[in-house]
Amino acid sequence: MAGPLTAVEYQKTLTQLDQRLAGGIGTLGRVKTEDSLSAAIDNLAQTLNAESTAVGGLKPPKRAVAANRVLQLRLKAAATTLTGTGTDDVGCGGLAYVSQAVQRQLTANLAVAVTQLKTLGLRFGSTLPDLGPEPADVRPSNGDIVVRTGSGGSGRLRVKNGTSRDVAVSVVSTGQAPSKPHVMMYVQAKKTATMNRIGGAYTLYFKSGKDWNPKRRQFSSDCAFSKFQQGFGKNQGWQVDLQPSTLGNAPTSGVDPY
Repeated sequence: MAGPLTAVEYQKTLTQLDQRLAGGIGTLGRVKTEDSLSAAIDNLAQTLNAESTAVGGLKPPKRAVAANRVLQLRLKAAATTLTGTGTDDVGCGGLAYVSQAVQRQLTANLAVAVTQLKTLGLRFGSTLPDLGPEPADVRPSNGDIVVRTGSGGSGRLRVKNGTSRDVAVSVVSTGQAPSKPHVMMYVQAKKTATMNRIGGAYTLYFKSGKDWNPKRRQFSSDCAFSKFQQGFGKNQGWQVDLQPSTLGNAPTSGVDPY
């Protein structure tokens, strides 16, 4: 390219960049499986890297040189962020949560470039997702019963959470899946809570994490799922201690997300 682009030519280039990014962004919002989400993230990261290189090779109008350099760097930064994004939290918050988190991060990474170009009267970012702020963390109070179904009984369970993460403890009647608890209680980190009126024999499951979603009754990120290997008899009182290590007062094992 012999000389700097005119303002009109540079704006056309920015519009075309927006259009090329739109495809990858749209795919993120339509994923149906964890594999397709991972592929969409990888493909968008590659696109951002390629676009960063292309932007770096432009000769923008003199007044836009600094803003063009910022755009190049922010595209590269967005690609780097995406490259380091895993899909481990799909088992926690679900595909939609992870996809939206990725989209919000992309918009945040490019925000400064969008702003600097805008001050020059140049448009970029029209296809970036605008999902609004991330939903606020709705943390239940310690000891809140978030699920209670079936007939009550005289069983009682005291849970001491010695870990640094909140947990949701599920009393699951014998023969039932952990996704269908008889009682589920929320226990905040480093606190103790008691549930009463437990009916029947049961297995005890617990999940931990961050960003509790009350609608899904799940943590949205950094989650783990476990159960106590021993069963618990009906109409009895029990105490369990969740410790910050694998050493508790009864053996536990990891289970699939529920």
